[in-house]
Amino acid sequence: MKQPKKIFPRSPLTSPKESGVLRTSRENRSAQSQTVAVPSRNTAGLGGSEMKKQDEIDYPPLQLLVNPPTPPVQRPTTAANFFSEEISSEEENLFGEIVIEREQGKPEKKEVPGGRPGAATNGNLSSEKGQHISLTAKAKQAKPQQKKNFGTSICFYFQVHQPFRLRNYNFDEIGKDHYYENYDQNVSILNKVADKCYLPTNAKLLELMMRHKGKFKVAFSFSGCALEQFELYRPDVLRSFKALVNSGYVEVLSETYYHSLSFLYSKEEFDRQVEKHKQKIKELFDEEPKVFRFSELIYSNELANHIAAKGYKGMLCEGTDKWLKGRSPNHVYLSPENLNFSLLLKNYHLSDDIAFRFSNREWENWPLTAEKFATWLHDHAADAETINLFLDYETFGEHQWKETGIFDFLDYLPEYVLNHPDFSFRTPSEVIQTYTARDVYDVPEYSSWADEERDLSAWRENEMQKEALEKIYALEKTVLQTHNEDLIKVWSKLQTSDHFYYMSTKFWADGDVHKYFSPFPTPYDACVYYMNVISDLEKTVEEELRKNRS
Repeated sequence: MKQPKKIFPRSPLTSPKESGVLRTSRENRSAQSQTVAVPSRNTAGLGGSEMKKQDEIDYPPLQLLVNPPTPPVQRPTTAANFFSEEISSEEENLFGEIVIEREQGKPEKKEVPGGRPGAATNGNLSSEKGQHISLTAKAKQAKPQQKKNFGTSICFYFQVHQPFRLRNYNFDEIGKDHYYENYDQNVSILNKVADKCYLPTNAKLLELMMRHKGKFKVAFSFSGCALEQFELYRPDVLRSFKALVNSGYVEVLSETYYHSLSFLYSKEEFDRQVEKHKQKIKELFDEEPKVFRFSELIYSNELANHIAAKGYKGMLCEGTDKWLKGRSPNHVYLSPENLNFSLLLKNYHLSDDIAFRFSNREWENWPLTAEKFATWLHDHAADAETINLFLDYETFGEHQWKETGIFDFLDYLPEYVLNHPDFSFRTPSEVIQTYTARDVYDVPEYSSWADEERDLSAWRENEMQKEALEKIYALEKTVLQTHNEDLIKVWSKLQTSDHFYYMSTKFWADGDVHKYFSPFPTPYDACVYYMNVISDLEKTVEEELRKNRS
């Protein structure tokens, strides 16, 4: 376990205004309210009935959502030990005296039957009655089972990202006003998510790690955009994440700094952002990531080759049925051309049960208790080495509100999982180090965890998206020639994938999710304002180059 770092005096809140060209509106604009509860961008199996307002849902009594075990457990030491800076009174309430409100501990261990002989073609799939089932006998015969020495790992990974949203930047402002961001909305949304998700979930995770004495572990990836906003507007959130990492039971992953699609358009820009992100993680967390994940779990063979050449041990990706071809995602895989580069595949059915279907009263498995979910995990004991549960971190408290029982679910889940003697929690690096790869995961085309297609269509389906992407990356050479760090930062922020996600014109379930996340009324508004910003940036870059030549 890491030793707590030297305590420093708490610094005052950093000024929210940045010195760069990409600044916020000078007008006061109220943040748009978000009323539709959408747990995840991954919309497999979404029905119209799932898109309800939170206040329209008749939630059951909270005790129906949990089934607590009974034996007591000793209370842990204070969580404040893991903070590297002096904490405020508000943080003291959350972390300083973490109390296990219910007197219980890990249930008495008992033998739990392994996975049933399967009748499905994919370990990801569920039966018609909603029961999760194991690999088929045919799949087992095709690949002889490795001798199990390490049991089954549960690998939790959480994505933490907040974009710098743009304001309604009109055509007549081009060349006159260089303030692009919606400051009020960015601060408002961050404050809401921080109070509903980041702080309470961080406190809960830290409590679980202490309660289970290091047997509960998770992994995070933080976009540079999110980290910058924490530094600017909510340093208390950043301190709480640092405390989690200081516990020694959290792995921090590597990614592009600006949560961009840069690898698809410029390998040089991609490398620049990856390096910038590594430096930021080292600066804030004193960590050097060994495992990589690209924005929205985008993956392909080509990308794997590029990342492996950088010295990473492995990468996270979506376990898509198209490329698994009947195999289970619950094993470690290799990319076709890199036998020392491991791939961890998301089990999207089990992940979405938490991230997406948890509060859906019309789901046949509702309510989802920790005990029920742990039983589904245990059903894979005979055929799974790692079950990878990859989620948006905002699932807890923001996409799934506290009133749904999501925090009670999280509170009890580790105990029920660890009730099985062959189950443990491991980080991605530990999973890679523990298990031998079973097979090659060959993905010649790009995949992702977005939308039902699980490809790039969330960002590159229509002509608006394609033109906007071509425009921003066409500026790379001229922007870098200015050697103006402010302009380079502006250009970099405009690469964030969310801007193009807002321009999606998909219908039905996927379209509802895109609309939920967008700060704009329509995808056409998102495109118009973005292209106006690009036009102003082009003019600014041209003026800067002329100034440099004179």
